[in-house]
Amino acid sequence: MQASTLTARQVEIAEIVRTEGFQSTAALAARFALTEQTIRRDVNELCRQGLLRRRHGGVELPAPNLNLGIEQRRVLQFAAKQRVARLAAARIPHGASIAVSIGTTPEIVLRHLQHHRGLRIVTNSIAAALTAMGLPDAEVTIAGGRLRPEGWDVLGEQAERMFAAHKVDIGLFGVGGVDSDGCLLDFAEEEIRARAAIAANCRTSFLVLDHSKFGRPAHVRGGLIADPDVVFCDRAPPPAIARQLAVAGRELVVADDAEHAA
Repeated sequence: MQASTLTARQVEIAEIVRTEGFQSTAALAARFALTEQTIRRDVNELCRQGLLRRRHGGVELPAPNLNLGIEQRRVLQFAAKQRVARLAAARIPHGASIAVSIGTTPEIVLRHLQHHRGLRIVTNSIAAALTAMGLPDAEVTIAGGRLRPEGWDVLGEQAERMFAAHKVDIGLFGVGGVDSDGCLLDFAEEEIRARAAIAANCRTSFLVLDHSKFGRPAHVRGGLIADPDVVFCDRAPPPAIARQLAVAGRELVVADDAEHAA
């Protein structure tokens, strides 16, 4: 669980490639007013950590259907995830029971609950459990089973049975991607089943995601964007997605709107 050693510039380079696609070394050097040799060192580190991959003359994202490890995903869209997490945490009352899924954004929500008391948390995420253990007098239950090293999590029947054994106030989960038709996407069927177990055994469901998830490819379908009770995002979703939420009567909470109103 070693912390990322990326510099601020390296994080920015990764975000540029994620947002804009392939970047040549020369273009990046011009953008940052640096030598190509300096940019090449940054790129080498990003490729070493699996955030980018080399292509002739520059870099691009890894294979689009490949999910990144948790340390890599923590780096990307971190500021956006923080904004989403603050919104969701503000809607969680003291003493709530919460089922928390795998993923970086649900875990970041827990970091914003430092002033909450009496929380009861069930999760299949090692990262979420460790964060929850630092909360004041929180009661933490974690699923048993085989760990996935790339995600620090437990999936499968044991995790699903644990979520089914608890009726919680709030189900808190993220998602791998959202297709243009509103379909929720992930990278493994076990991820879909764990999320479904949370949704089936909570009184209110929270989906937390940043704008990069809209249109992000992942190959396993599971549910629709209009299934959760509340959707939290940093920016307004595509119009078609917003219409689906409105038609279904779901609540959409957008950080851009909330911060502007404040």
